[in-house]
This record gives sequence, structure tokens and C-alpha cells, in this order.
Amino acid sequence: MIILGVDPGTASTGFGVIVDDGSRGLYASAYGVVTTLPGQSAERRLAQIYGELATVIREHKPDVVAVEELFFKRNVSTGIAVAQARGVALLAAAHADLAVVGYKPAEVKQAISGVGNAAKDQVRYMTQELLRLDTMPQPDDAADALAVAVCHAHRYVAEMRIAQASATT
Repeated sequence: MIILGVDPGTASTGFGVIVDDGSRGLYASAYGVVTTLPGQSAERRLAQIYGELATVIREHKPDVVAVEELFFKRNVSTGIAVAQARGVALLAAAHADLAVVGYKPAEVKQAISGVGNAAKDQVRYMTQELLRLDTMPQPDDAADALAVAVCHAHRYVAEMRIAQASATT
């Protein structure tokens, strides 16, 4: 299974492609960020995010797209901009006829580190370990996107085991 993880943002949208081939376990096949310029109009930034994510989808042919859900404490304007970037990621997945799943930040932290309120550095370290990367993935948005993809891989395996157990009882 190939999973595309996305950490949406207007200035920087992280993406991470991981593979679970069954025999080797999980490994990262690509990761990076779509970086937009601050002076660009919102529509140009969103078009760039869409275009680059569509290219990642075409090149890596994921089976599913896992997108981090929104979480913002105070700044509603920032939350709206992130929501727009998330919508563009959903649109790119829909145009490629891909299933989309969403995970809250606490769910990702729980799946990666075992603790729902883990520090970002702890999540990045565990992502590096789980994907057997030589160095910690950079930049942070790419590392977060890889973590979202790993979260889905873990959830998917658990859900399949539960379904198999239910079918045999």
C-alpha cells in the first residue's frame, strides 16, 4: 500500500509518501514541501499547492491520502487559510479518485509515539525511527506529513485485524 500524507498550510504544505510492502515494513519513498511566496495572492498560492500535490499523486500513485485535520487555538484567520489549503489537498485527491482519511493532531501523536500530547521533536524522532531514516526528516512540515501517513498505516493495519477477527467469530 502506498500512502500520501499531507500536512496542509498556505505558506508550506508538507507531503510524505510512504510504502508498506508487507515484507520490508514501512519506508519513505518521497517527502518534501510545497512552499508558496508570501506576496502571492491566495488563489495563486492555492493553485500552486494543488498543482504540486497533483504532480506528487501522478508520480507516486498512492492508494490513499491521509490529511491532517485542522486544529487552531486562537488565530481564526490562520485557521481559515489552513482550511483552504486542506480543501485543495482534498480536491487533488478527489480528482485522482483517491480515498481520503483525516486524522487529528492528537491521533497522529498517539499513533506515532504512544502519547497524544507528545512534543513535536518526539514525534519527529519516532517518525525517523519507524521509517528507518538516516536523519530526521526536514523541514518540519514534511516530517509532520510523514507522521500522518504512518498514522494511517498503523490504523489501517489495526482496522484490518479487527475486521478479520470479526469475520472469524
